Order: sequence, then structure tokens, then C-alpha cells
Amino acid sequence: MNQSGTSTSPLQLHVVAGVVRDGAGRILLSYRLPPRAEGGLWEFPGGKLDPGEAAVQGLRRELREELGIEVEAAMPLIAIRHQYPDKLVLLDVWEVVRWSGTPQSLEGQPLAWCHSHELTERAFPAANGPIVRAVRLPRLCLISPEPTDPATFLQALDKALGRGVQLVQLRAKTLTASRLATLAEAALACCRRHQATLIINGDLALAERLGVGAHLTSPQLSQFQRRPLASDRLLSAACHTLEDVRQAERLEVDFALLGPVNPTASHPTTAPLGWHATREIARAAQLPIYALGGQGIATLATAVDNGCLGIAAIRGLWETPLPAVEAVARAELMRHSGWESEMR
Repeated sequence: MNQSGTSTSPLQLHVVAGVVRDGAGRILLSYRLPPRAEGGLWEFPGGKLDPGEAAVQGLRRELREELGIEVEAAMPLIAIRHQYPDKLVLLDVWEVVRWSGTPQSLEGQPLAWCHSHELTERAFPAANGPIVRAVRLPRLCLISPEPTDPATFLQALDKALGRGVQLVQLRAKTLTASRLATLAEAALACCRRHQATLIINGDLALAERLGVGAHLTSPQLSQFQRRPLASDRLLSAACHTLEDVRQAERLEVDFALLGPVNPTASHPTTAPLGWHATREIARAAQLPIYALGGQGIATLATAVDNGCLGIAAIRGLWETPLPAVEAVARAELMRHSGWESEMR
């Protein structure tokens, strides 16, 4: 069973959708024409599954009928349950990795290609919010180790970014405020050279000053009643329970780091969640989840199979010798053959 799983609430409608990208990385959107429900809004192409139909089969059928393309390879992105006034809908979203044909409007709907950063300029149904955030995020989140020597730290960061890391959380608990600010400015410059995104652990004021994202620690998560950062910057949160995830959702956090999933050297006294509990929490979440704790490229497919968007790691990504870590991660996901035949 995959990230969709079964629900304790009656599942009345299972909808599958595809994130289709062209060679330039643009994403294909479909326009819901009035008088259809939620007409006048954009969506990711797809539709409801037939009875007994597997998600991958339904995705292929829907995109063939709607767009005239053939899905050759796809992998799970995110699954969101949304309660409408009259029904509970599971939005089961897949990333279409390979496809053939030329997309056409076979059902009379307008189509549009846009880059991921342009998605926020489009009007989507409310249930699509977490999907839009997931589309814009990479599968890997690097958490920096505690910096001891700034020069050595920045050299290692530059190498990690050169390997393809796209999302970095700067975590520095032992530095003074002034030293952290200096390091963060240098780390931001390094990230910009590699077109990567930087978020700062814990220091919201510094994140605001630098115009970057921030990560809420566990104590911070419970302190706020509303989102403490501008909506145009990434905000993540440390979560250990479903209650933590619900609080993150109330704060409109963009994604959560859930863990520790497995035993980890950075938190040796903390009892790990294990994959079963991680899966239950991730399946119930209404935002993208990264598995944290004992993670690396080898656990990425397992994390995705258990409802997570990807993994967050310190040693598993900081110290990896892989020359192109994000590309290797995607190849590792595609080698996970169970998605082709499994009922979701």
C-alpha cells in the first residue's frame, strides 16, 4: 500500500492528477470551464478513477483521454484528502517523468504551460494549495551540520550545491548571533550562485532581514497563532506527531520535517517514529512531508512509498560522494518498480 492508503473516513471520490513537464521544465495546466464545479480555476490534468482501477492505470487513461499523451513513467508526488461539503476527495498526484505525444485539448479545455515559480500567479481550487507547494519543492532537503570553521563549512556547502542539492537548511545552534549572521550571508551568496534555496533554522529575524525562508523549531511551532513569515518565502517546521503537523497546517507552513523516523546520531536519545507511524502521519497531512532521521538516498524510495515528498538529512546528503545527488535520487525513485502495479 502506498501513500494514499485507506482512510478512517469514507472515501467517496479518488481523483488522480499528473504533473507534466516539458523539456524546458514548464508544467502543463488545464482550465476548468464554467459551469463545472470550481469552474474558472486552473488545475493539474487528470480525473476520477474507475472502480477497481489502479492509480497509475487511471493516470495513463485520463491523460490519454484528456491530452492525447502516453504516460511512460510516473512516480508519486503527494496525496491530499480534502473534505468538500458533499464528499471526501483524495487528490492523488503523480509526477510524470516520461511521456510521449503532443498535448492537445481533447475535451475543449484551455491549456497553459508555466514555470513552477509562476504557479502562485494562477488561481487554483483551495485543495490544490499543498500540491502547488509540493510541485515547487525538490525531493531532497539538506540540513547543514554544526559549523565549526566557517571557511571549511562554506567549501563543503559549495561542493554539496555543486552536486545538485537545491534546498538547504542552515542549522547553527552554537554560533553567536553576529557569527550566524555573517555565515548566513555567505551561505546565501553560495546558494544564489547555484540557484538553490536557503532557509534558516530558528532565527526568524535573520531570515526576514536576508529575505530568505525560515524553519520553525519544535518550541517555536507552538508559540505562534498565525504564519510568522511572509508568504513569498518558504517556511518549514519540525514535527514529531500528527498534532505538530496540524499546528503547522494552521500556521500555513509550506512543508514539514517529520522525525526522527530512524535512529540518528544527532538525536541518540530520541525514540524513532519508525516507518509505520511516519506513514500514518504523512497520509493524514495536508502539506508536503520530508522524512527526517537516519535518511539518505537509499531510503528515499521508502519515504515516498510511505507518503513523504522526500527526505531531509545531514550526513546522508552533506557527506555523500555522489556527483549529481538530485539526479541520482530521481533515478533511485524510478527503480522502485512497485508503483507500476500497486493499488493505491
